[in-house]
Amino acid sequence: MRHRLRATMVTPISESAGKPERLIEALREVAREIGFDAIGVTSPASSGLAGERLDSFLELGRHGEMAWMATTAERRRDPRALWPEARSVIACAMSYAPGRDPLEALARPEVGAISCYAQGKDYHVVLKKALKRLAGWLAQRTGAEVKVFVDTAPLMEKPLAAAAGLGWQGKHTNLVSRRHGSWLFLGMILTTAEIDASEPERDHCGRCRRCLDICPTGAFPAPYQLDARRCVSYLTIEHRGHIPLELREGIGNRVFGCDDCLAVCPWNKFAEAAREVRFHARAGLTEPALVALIMLDEADFQERFQGSPVKRAGRAGLVRNALIAAGNSGRRDLLEAVRGRLDDTSPVVRGAAVWALGRIAESTEIGHEAERRMTVEADEEVRAAWRRALAGRAGATPT
Repeated sequence: MRHRLRATMVTPISESAGKPERLIEALREVAREIGFDAIGVTSPASSGLAGERLDSFLELGRHGEMAWMATTAERRRDPRALWPEARSVIACAMSYAPGRDPLEALARPEVGAISCYAQGKDYHVVLKKALKRLAGWLAQRTGAEVKVFVDTAPLMEKPLAAAAGLGWQGKHTNLVSRRHGSWLFLGMILTTAEIDASEPERDHCGRCRRCLDICPTGAFPAPYQLDARRCVSYLTIEHRGHIPLELREGIGNRVFGCDDCLAVCPWNKFAEAAREVRFHARAGLTEPALVALIMLDEADFQERFQGSPVKRAGRAGLVRNALIAAGNSGRRDLLEAVRGRLDDTSPVVRGAAVWALGRIAESTEIGHEAERRMTVEADEEVRAAWRRALAGRAGATPT
């Protein structure tokens, strides 16, 4: 999301800001008042090896169905490709550190685990408003042009934030801060103003590999490398089709995103709960009952998740995820809800319902349900799911 601002009344930097370090001090003070928890400055040319790593990531196909990463790769490698006139990048961050251990929900198979970043208000809305305020102040103070970016633009925020001293990219590839742990939302301001760069933060991961070892689906081929195709966050949010069978058990009861690699980072011990109240968990989003998620129709989905990042998964994606969680739970009290989705209009929902049925129903029950559906099912993936369920091989490789 990009926005361009230009102040109509400006005061030249030489008259208002004095020395460059005074501008930095004022910028930090205003940013703090607006609500940012960390801020740093770097050059648009400071991405380092990020471009080469992006090329390797794409060449290996690790971006999965996120085709937009490949189509915007040229602009993504270097901020100057987005705006050649930019002279400084201001990296801004807000903490969304949870007030409780986000892994607690994984011990309750009857509920869905939603990543804590998505339990509050959509961060795009919050950060965009704050960035526009800070950028507007900078434009009026200096006479410089500014553009603000929040996540959806082809800009590699994490390498830029690391170069600006906000933290370092940990072995899980996310930004880690000594003060805020792994819980930071990032936004960027590009400006034509020349601002002294901050000192970059060095890597403090050491020998620790907790984030790598906890991943339930083995999404890290090596430290500092991610294969999104195996990542639970990608599978439950970005992936629109049938989730690969071999990865379903690893999803557990995670219905939107995954906090595992973030939550186990030792640097989180210094993080305090987010001071931005709009990032605090909303009622009904911490541990929603699986049965309620499975039964969602489109109207219910839109109403329940209004203003929430969960809407990105779409109703079919979220119900699919809840059905996989139901199958992993083994709970027969979810059987009726699962049956209710065997005739869903979405094939990915029907396929997940058949898989869940095969894991929690008796063989006679499966046969009864399959009898009238196999002959009319149009989707080959769903027909294959029925064949596996009937053969008692719900978790097997497709034939």
